[in-house]
Order: sequence, then structure tokens, then C-alpha cells
Amino acid sequence: MNFQDTQLIGVMARAESAIAQLSDLLSGLVESFAARGFPLYLVGGSVRDALLGRLGNDLDFTTPARPDVVQEILEDYAEKVWDTGIAFGTVSAVYRGQQIEITTFRADSYDGDSRNPEVVYGDTLAGDLVRRDFKINAMAVELKADGGREFHDPLGGLEDLVAGIIDTPDAPEISFHDDPLRMLRAARFASQLEFHVADRVFGAMQDMAGEIRRITVERIRVELDKLVGGTAPWVGIDLLVDTGIAEIVIPEIPAMRMAPDEHAQHKDVYAHSLQVMRQAMDQEEDGPDLVLRWAALLHDCGKPDTRDTTGGKVTFHHHEVVGAKLVRKRLRALKFPKAITQDIAQLVYLHMRFHGFGEGQWTDSAVRRYVTDAGALLPRLHKLVRADCTTRNERKARRLQRTYDHLEERIQEIREKEDLARVRPDLDGNEIMEILGLKPGPEVGRAWSFLKELRLEQGPLPREEAIAKLRAWWESGS
Repeated sequence: MNFQDTQLIGVMARAESAIAQLSDLLSGLVESFAARGFPLYLVGGSVRDALLGRLGNDLDFTTPARPDVVQEILEDYAEKVWDTGIAFGTVSAVYRGQQIEITTFRADSYDGDSRNPEVVYGDTLAGDLVRRDFKINAMAVELKADGGREFHDPLGGLEDLVAGIIDTPDAPEISFHDDPLRMLRAARFASQLEFHVADRVFGAMQDMAGEIRRITVERIRVELDKLVGGTAPWVGIDLLVDTGIAEIVIPEIPAMRMAPDEHAQHKDVYAHSLQVMRQAMDQEEDGPDLVLRWAALLHDCGKPDTRDTTGGKVTFHHHEVVGAKLVRKRLRALKFPKAITQDIAQLVYLHMRFHGFGEGQWTDSAVRRYVTDAGALLPRLHKLVRADCTTRNERKARRLQRTYDHLEERIQEIREKEDLARVRPDLDGNEIMEILGLKPGPEVGRAWSFLKELRLEQGPLPREEAIAKLRAWWESGS
């Protein structure tokens, strides 16, 4: 028995164990389909994940039974059923915390212009599997009423899974022409599974990159988020950059390949950014933090536009300002939620603030401004700044981390004395109007801003002192 045979036996054993644990949960469902003369198959990503030992709470099934029959069966079996996908042959349900999605065999055809198929129901499992995106998603396990199980793999998906290959059942040119979103899905699976695409898939992605324009930006954003949230997002990002797809969907990323960093520590700013994302991920505590990951990936995207070689030294002055603008523009174009766009852009904008101060030079005022400008993003900013240290010089790396340790200590010192989470003027708008004899209007806003700056600079002031400084400012005509 060779090594690959041993691996095949191992993954099959994992899948058998994972599916066996579902027997009690699914027995009633399987029996209901059998009573009506229909087989039921666990399929697609659920089989793939079972083979990888990572089967979750979302289960995908296929069957020759038509959607109306599937819905009737689920109504009797599940706690909640919804038919929002019934036009595409899919009925979904929840049973004992398990998400269940059952789709009738499909044998779709595509119009070649959009990615919307003409829904055609099929009659065979093989016909259903061959239309799927990748071989690793084209395996099925028939669940039988007597508790037995039969594995179906007509396209060799198991071998691809063991080899870590992403390949299409049909020629990739046909598959991607039918649905260009599959090119992004290839990159997403490369990220989530740490697999590589087959040579023919890579070539087709290069040749057909422009087809991605047929996909709506909403669907592109969803796939990009899933890619960035993967186990190894740099694998998927490299694939999109190398095939030219990134140039179309998010050109700010490949543009960084053209900008060597100022210390020549990395091949280019692009490689540095991927390393920063890795190091940011190492600091995650409760699963993937997409805001942090996107900020780490894009934190230096302003460097290509700010590169300057005056004096023989490469600099990128104010790249964080330019980068924040680029991030807002790109994420808006991709229709990211407004709050997420703002958070990512603000982290990009703030990531250089720390470097404006040397060790021991953080005044109380500077600390207040740092915390206030970061707001709720402060924990993420801490992680981003620490991740941005990618120098190979261990001495310099230790010094930078020590300096940031000192900043966090200074933040804690001041936090123990005053409420840094809510740095507000010592007097509110009503008090300002009463003291200065003003009516609501722009002058009140100017006075409020003066007091806010005073609060940041000097910390909390006694009421009488705040009033005196307000009056002096007003009388000076500032």
C-alpha cells in the first residue's frame, strides 16, 4: 500500500466517523424520503468537509425528488422550513440546531451572458455532480434507510482532495464561461483549504479574467470576504494577483507589487502587506476579524501613489492619508457596509500615528489624542501597529515592540486617572450658551471645539478654570 492509498483510507475513515455521528439526527429524514421512493444524498461541501474532518452545522443534500415533495417532507420533519430558494430547486430547514438545505438534482444550462442558469431538473446523480464547480465539491454519500451509506465519486474528487488540488469537472473554460464567479470561488477555496489550483484552471483564470466583470459587485464582495476570512488568505490573494483578476476587482492590491519598501526588507510592499496580515491574524482571539485583516492587507495601499526617490532614498510621505482615501473609494465601489468601510479606512489612516513619537516621548496630550482618534478601534489599532513590524533585524523589532509596550502602559496610566473612553469638553453646549450669552448656532460649535482641544491638551479641568479659559478665549476673539 503506497502513501496515497494510506491517505485515502484515512480521509474516508474521518468522513465515515463524522457522518455516523449524524445518524440519529437524520434517520427520520432519510426514512421519509425512502418511504416515498426517493434516495437522499449528502453532497458537495458537506462531503468535502466530512472528508477533511471539519464537518459543520450546515448540511447540503441532493435528491431526485421535486421541490414540492421535498417541502412536504421537511414540513413534517423540521422545526422551521423556508422556501426562498425553491425557484432554484432548493428548500431549507432547521432541525435540532442543524441547518439543512436540500436541492433537487439539477441539469442546468447557461445563457453565456449572465451567470443566471436556466433551471432544469435532472434525473441522475452523475448529471447533478458534473455541473458543480469543482471536483472536490462533486462527491456524494447516499444515506440509506437501513443505516447504510454509499460513497459516490464519479469525477475523482477524492484524489484531488488528498492531493490538495482544485480542478473543474468540465473544461475550466466551459465552467468559468458558464459562471465566472467560480474563478473567485477557486481563490476562496485556495484560501480556506490551502489548496492549489490545477495548471489548466490557472491558465483559464488568466485567459478569462475579464469575464469577472459579468458578476455583480455584491457577489464579488461576498467571495472576497470569504477569501480574506480563510485559513491562509495570502494563498487566494496571490492567485487573484497572479491571474490578473485582482487588477479588475481590487487593483490597489496588485499595485503594491510595484512599490519596493523604503528599507528593502521585503521583495515589495505587496509581500510586506501579506506578512502584516499574517501577523495580525496571529493576534486574533475569537476567530477571523475581517476588519483587522482588510486593514492589515490594505494599510500600505497608498504607497504606490506617494513614492518619492528624491535624494536617493525611497519615501512614502503621508501614504496613510492617501491610502485611507483609496480604501474608502474601493470598498464603497464594492458596496461594503458603510460602518465597515469607515472602520477599515480609519485603521489605515491611523496606522502611522505611533511612529511619530519616539520611546518615552508620549505626552499625556498625545496619548489622549491617540485613544480618542482610535475610539472603539483602539484594540484593533494596537494589533495592526504591532503586526506592521516585519523587520528581520531582531534588535530593531524588539525595540519597536518595547516602545509600543510603553505606549500601552501610558494609556493605562492615564485611563486610571480619567475616562479616556469619553473625552468630552468640561462644559456642554447649554452651559457654553449660558456663560457666553449665545443662542444656538455656529459660535457654540466653535466654543465647544475649543473646549474639546483644551480637554485633550490638558485633561479634565475644574469647572471654574474651564469657565475662565472659555471666557478668555472668547474675549480674545479667537
